[in-house]
Amino acid sequence: MTAEENFAKLNLDLPPAPAPKGVYKPAVIVDKFLYVSGHGPVQTDGSLIIGRVGDDIDIEAAKLAARQVGLTILTTIKAKLGSLDKIKRVIKVLGMVNGNSSFEKHPYVINGCSELFAEVWGTENGIGVRSAVGMGTLPDNIPVEIEAMFEINED
Repeated sequence: MTAEENFAKLNLDLPPAPAPKGVYKPAVIVDKFLYVSGHGPVQTDGSLIIGRVGDDIDIEAAKLAARQVGLTILTTIKAKLGSLDKIKRVIKVLGMVNGNSSFEKHPYVINGCSELFAEVWGTENGIGVRSAVGMGTLPDNIPVEIEAMFEINED
């Protein structure tokens, strides 16, 4: 199955493409790679999921927020390339978690995004290298921000 078919099978809705909140581009193509800027958890109504993990939201809500970030990244991919099928594979994911000082399960939270990418592109092409780190704060007090790098199909 193609990435578009896999996504359709999930029966999920994509949020609107986020507008930059600073001087940057949401995505840039260099050679055969697509670099996606840090994205937050945009919901289908355009609002953000807000809260610090361990204080305002629990670990399961944070993992769902990371999945929502993944959906937001998919929106940007479709806006830039026209189709998820134009992605050959995930190269790298950098996940940043806005957790309180005692929170230590950053990789578990970022799995929300990584699992989504594996469902869309399969385990061979949907799982790349990854970092999952904690941050003292994130913009607008979002729980998760994720940036990613993808290889583009050369057809």
